[in-house]
Amino acid sequence: MMPGATSDSIIARRAWWLFAAAVASSIPTLGFYLVGEEGILVNSSLEMWQRGDWMRLWMYGVDAKHGVFANWLVIIFSSAVGWEHAPAATRAIMIFSTAGSGLLLAFLTFQLYRNAALAALAAAICVTFADILLYRGWLGYRDPLLAMLVFGAIAAIWLAVAQHRAAWLAGTLLLTAAAFLTKGIIAYAFVGAAALVFLCQRDARGFLLRPVPVLVAVATLAMPFLWAQATGGDQSHNSRLVAEIGDKLAPLGGWAYFKNVVSYPLETLVRLSPVSLLVLWWLWRSRQRGSENAWLAEQPVRTALIIFAVAYIPFWLAPQNHFRYVMPVLPLVALMFAVAIWQRGETNVRSVLRWLWAAVAVKLVLAAVAFPIYQQKFRGENYALTAKAVLQRTAGFPLYSNDTTAAGLAVTAYLNIQRQPQPALTFAPAAWDNGFVISYSPDAAELRPAKVVAQYRLAGDTLYLYCRGSACNAAAP
Repeated sequence: MMPGATSDSIIARRAWWLFAAAVASSIPTLGFYLVGEEGILVNSSLEMWQRGDWMRLWMYGVDAKHGVFANWLVIIFSSAVGWEHAPAATRAIMIFSTAGSGLLLAFLTFQLYRNAALAALAAAICVTFADILLYRGWLGYRDPLLAMLVFGAIAAIWLAVAQHRAAWLAGTLLLTAAAFLTKGIIAYAFVGAAALVFLCQRDARGFLLRPVPVLVAVATLAMPFLWAQATGGDQSHNSRLVAEIGDKLAPLGGWAYFKNVVSYPLETLVRLSPVSLLVLWWLWRSRQRGSENAWLAEQPVRTALIIFAVAYIPFWLAPQNHFRYVMPVLPLVALMFAVAIWQRGETNVRSVLRWLWAAVAVKLVLAAVAFPIYQQKFRGENYALTAKAVLQRTAGFPLYSNDTTAAGLAVTAYLNIQRQPQPALTFAPAAWDNGFVISYSPDAAELRPAKVVAQYRLAGDTLYLYCRGSACNAAAP
């Protein structure tokens, strides 16, 4: 039996409490040491701020020709709270972005169904997918921000089509532009997939081919070219972004590619647990009983499924793929799951909410206990301690960084923060006769005839400290 009016309000309240708890469970991560390649946003944002150049993504003294919107937010937050808190500021932005995706989904769901409880359930599911809840939703990469912006742009197109209101397309223009400035051309692939799906629907096509929507589409598509002209006067910025996509299409060996194709859907199922596993189980049982799955007859579900498939399949079949690349369309999966669960009745809705509360409880244990222990014993704290040791060893001499590994990025970030207000570390120049360079290689040909004076073991990585000139005679602390 479908939930009634009274039970709807109870479910909505419980789902919103779950949503809030899931988002709040990421608060302990603000105190974590740098993880993975989080050093990219910290290093590049600090260098951009020091240079006073917000138009180019500067890192290690080089224009990386990449998106800068996430960096703008990091600069604003870090300047407000102090650059020593830049890692926490970066994560806070991504946590807010994850919550933002859930809220946007709730808004879209309510507009489509006029059901506050269903909207709350969709939002709760969106932020409790295992991959989002446990890791990607708080990690200081650009992905959560990109996901929020791209999904917001898709939601704006959807509402414009559903309500025949061109004003919504202003949101698509602004959010797509911000998404492009976050992570490049890939934003257009996602938004374009949604636009293509709607153009295949007769009623939507009639609306989208009117003059105002067409003009907004042209303005949206012009953004990459206008930005490239504003930053460099040529298209080298866009060429760099297209080349990055090309790298993902580099072929793998036949067996490796086969394993990728087979494992990616299974990985997706696990990363979307526990809801994915529950829904799959219920669908299988319904099929065994010969029951119809009415949720697939819902127009919003079919639209969400097709948009997701059009966006997902290219990443599934690409030789170089990663689950985080499909984060922008995961709210569509949450919408489908929410409708499927809702149609199974109040008992199943409450069962799902209990499973999701259990997932949040597991997240709290991991965030408050397990991961801090891991960072202390294996990797995390050693990055900060290594930066401190390098800073003491190199005091008074020029210091450069040629280490672009995850560990090197983290150590460099801590060095940049601790060296404030000195300029952020750059790559070693072609000619340098005195000072130190940190590198990931024990035999870096480009640094010869420099010699290694110290090495620091960082779990599976090693950081090497090279020197030249009088710096080599400096006594080690």
